[in-house]
Amino acid sequence: MLAFALVLAFVASIVLTPLVKRLAYRVGAVDRPNYRKVHARIMPRLGGLAIYLSFVLTYLIYRPDGDFDKALLIGATIIIITGILDDMLEITAKAKLLGQLAAALVIVVYGEIQIEFINLPFGGDLEFGYFAIPLTIIWIVGITNAVNLIDGLDGLAAGVSTIALVTLSAMAILMGNPFVATVTAILAASTLGFLVFNFYPARIFMGDTGALFLGFMISVFALLGFKGVTMFALIIPVIMLGVPVSDTFFAIVRRLREKQPLSAADKSHLHHCLLNVGFTHRQTVLIIYAIAALFGITALIFSQATVWGALLLVAVMLVIIELFVEFIGLAGKNYRPLLNFLKFTK
Repeated sequence: MLAFALVLAFVASIVLTPLVKRLAYRVGAVDRPNYRKVHARIMPRLGGLAIYLSFVLTYLIYRPDGDFDKALLIGATIIIITGILDDMLEITAKAKLLGQLAAALVIVVYGEIQIEFINLPFGGDLEFGYFAIPLTIIWIVGITNAVNLIDGLDGLAAGVSTIALVTLSAMAILMGNPFVATVTAILAASTLGFLVFNFYPARIFMGDTGALFLGFMISVFALLGFKGVTMFALIIPVIMLGVPVSDTFFAIVRRLREKQPLSAADKSHLHHCLLNVGFTHRQTVLIIYAIAALFGITALIFSQATVWGALLLVAVMLVIIELFVEFIGLAGKNYRPLLNFLKFTK
């Protein structure tokens, strides 16, 4: 039955995407080239609507076991409306944030999903108390925007999100959570159907409709799969989302170093840096897919490791990320503390 649901989600997305493409042109939801964009012609966006519709259709038909469906669908719909408005009208950052906060509140208050505590690795609990709600909202809004930030090349955000969703599904199976395993797999199938039209050279963009929706859903699924567990298990979804999380983190570092506003737009994100190194559009996307897959595999290994093994794995991973960031200039051209230290020690 699950196999049927996955096929349905995939086929529905393939059928709906061309229809959404026509709708995008009709309502003026198009992406025009500018100095920050890598495409050279007007492109329809709004593609995330096809992902949303195929997911909801399959979800309502398949009805996976779980009592979270109302809050999930209401929150997702609020995010979709926010994305559609932005793709059509280019609403302000404050208006987008308001939509994200509203969707997050539905999950936290109506869905009663909160990061209330974590079990510390060497004994004891860390209770968040009154901070549980704001921490959960920050998590949802942060991951939602992190996925949105990497949506800069054909097929990039869709592919990275699919890899994260597949990893989440595998992890949910290991943790005995069939609901999360099922819904993440359905959303992955819906996203793959859209990727048929979105991979380079893209015929349609997902727009903020898709990027916000995927980021929101991934953040919520991660909470459903890992709430109330150990500190190290809480790190697992961060590792899974290593590409958007690290890109967002180093964008903040870069803007602080260059004394720019945190909301300032630039052409120094991960995909821009790889393009500047000399990789082609397609190669850059495939490289980032590979990095996302490595993060996913690392997360799976991390989940089965001992406490000391997990600590060692995190330490090695952080060193590798830092070296890679310094090499491609993700945090700024002159940011090379570790590389300079290694040269000094030679």
